[in-house]
Amino acid sequence: MTGMEYRALDGTDLKVSVIGFGASPLGNEFGAIDADEGERAVRHAIDSGINLFDVSPYYGRTLAEQRLGKALAGRRGDVVLATKCGRDDVNGFDFSARHVAASVEESLRRLRTDYVDILHAHDIEFGDREQIVHETIPALKTLKEQGKVRFIGVTGFPLNVLADVAVRGHTDVVMSYCRYNLLVRDLDTELTPVLREHGIGLLNASPLHMGILTECDPPSWHPAADEVKQAGKAVAAICRGYGIDVSTVALRFCLDYPHAASTLVGMPRCSQVDANLEALIATIDPALRAEIDRTVAPVLNRVWKSGRPENHE
Repeated sequence: MTGMEYRALDGTDLKVSVIGFGASPLGNEFGAIDADEGERAVRHAIDSGINLFDVSPYYGRTLAEQRLGKALAGRRGDVVLATKCGRDDVNGFDFSARHVAASVEESLRRLRTDYVDILHAHDIEFGDREQIVHETIPALKTLKEQGKVRFIGVTGFPLNVLADVAVRGHTDVVMSYCRYNLLVRDLDTELTPVLREHGIGLLNASPLHMGILTECDPPSWHPAADEVKQAGKAVAAICRGYGIDVSTVALRFCLDYPHAASTLVGMPRCSQVDANLEALIATIDPALRAEIDRTVAPVLNRVWKSGRPENHE
């Protein structure tokens, strides 16, 4: 078995696997999966040393939590379990203290546990920033005092919002997605320095840029510009020419980033778990890396707007 690596997650006393299990595919977010195979993938991941599992009520509109809870039966003590609150549907956001308290109780039931290791406010750019700081985060801290949550954090897309809220709200952790990978790398200059200054932990998600850096087409809902999607296809072709899968290169690139404790990636099949583990021993040929950098240069750091207009970057 490929040896897993672990890193300390700043702001906590947790040690997490450098590859984390992103559970959104368990909720059919990227297409329908075989539920039994998804359960086997969770257990195979644990057996392979992956200990960080991240989910949300939003993924599959509670389906991912239900499936993950079932798969973790008897294995809860082997994992660092993270879930979220505040987002329940595509346009369904409620960051009130009342909703946070109710949401976590429902998540705990679905996950078949009496506590989660990390609870994040989910996609905070869709909420009122002052409410997040002055109501949502205090509600998370109350849950922490009650022992239902060990550590608290925020997730989202705009880096300026994450930095501002994490610092003013004194969160333990921040999870960022699609802001550090082969196509976008501005996390390193816009968010990481702030978190390091304040001792806040960093989790990096979507190393495959939500499906662009794969041999398959990204989901139809993907918000990236067509030029970015075409760049992803070109990178995949370049990697193919070097005899290595683009997903392996993309994940290895993120694993080489020392400031993120873990990189979260979806893997609802055992074969995908094994493919991700290959990234632990992979290396990126300098010539390949140079060719990728030249190819993505015209679209590097091109992102999209997310959330309320006042929260746009």
